[in-house]
Amino acid sequence: MARQHGDNEPLAFPVLIADIGGTNARFALIPDAYGDLKHFPTVTTSDYPSPLAAIEQAVLAHTSLLPKSIVMAIAGPVDLPPIKLTNAEWVIEPDAMIETFGFRDVVVVNDFEALALALPSLEDKHLVQLGGGEAHAHAPRVVVGPGTGLGVASLVSSAGRLTPIPGEGGHVALGPETPEDFALWPHLERFHGRITTETLLSGAGIVRIYRGICASGGLSAEPATPEHVSELAMAGDPAAVQAMRLFCTYLGRYAGDLALIFLAHGGVYIAGGIGPKITRFLTDGHFRTAFEAKAPHQAIMKTIPTPLVTHDRPALEGLAAFSRTPTRFAMSLHGRRFKPA
Repeated sequence: MARQHGDNEPLAFPVLIADIGGTNARFALIPDAYGDLKHFPTVTTSDYPSPLAAIEQAVLAHTSLLPKSIVMAIAGPVDLPPIKLTNAEWVIEPDAMIETFGFRDVVVVNDFEALALALPSLEDKHLVQLGGGEAHAHAPRVVVGPGTGLGVASLVSSAGRLTPIPGEGGHVALGPETPEDFALWPHLERFHGRITTETLLSGAGIVRIYRGICASGGLSAEPATPEHVSELAMAGDPAAVQAMRLFCTYLGRYAGDLALIFLAHGGVYIAGGIGPKITRFLTDGHFRTAFEAKAPHQAIMKTIPTPLVTHDRPALEGLAAFSRTPTRFAMSLHGRRFKPA
């Protein structure tokens, strides 16, 4: 049985890094502390029965460089093994990885914890500013990202080191505020009887909002995907236009709540798979208006930037930053780092 190890001692290179989401898994190899990442094609989690099969077939079959360590970001809370993903069937078993591949280290973190680790190294070319504000270098930062689900994490600085703080902010309640919301809420599909941030601020959430609007107006909703709703909105369909406006409004409202909770003068970053695909809607003003509408603190909110992350693999950048210099980060790996017995 693998033994747990809790410190941030250097990893053995080469290091395989993996961003395992509810829909896709992305892999890259770091040959050494200064080497460039070797990326592999993105794979669909449902195409493989397990992460072991994906590593074997999508990574190791395409390189002669054998990793000695693996650092993984997973979509879900990181508990004691076996670790289950929130929105996929894969199970992470460090024992099996060590036995199968001979890893000296297996490290598992939350996927949005990895995104938080990436924030200091993101370049301007990978960011679109959604409104005003200017980031303070050492102030708290927050990242929130709608995709298959909704992820949230923060990054705080203390005594010269950075600490990512993961959470399950996709599962807090989201309630109506305006007359428009109150008219819509009775028609929204619940998830386990609840309307949470993830219920609406996700790919499935866009569809739920669209269907709720159609139901409230006595319209028949076409079979829809998030992409279809966005396309309908681009074509001027009234229900779809309203759905995208409300999605951006609710995302701005929740991002503003997070900014207040952390006083995130370092910025509230919008990440995840959906944001870059709906830039047109995020930049039309509804997102930022909702973000700033936090009486009595509108003046504070105007100073906090809200960059949209357009990097196609930001979590891997965060994992690479940690893998190269783990001592830069003050984070406990107790129960999340495993070595051979």
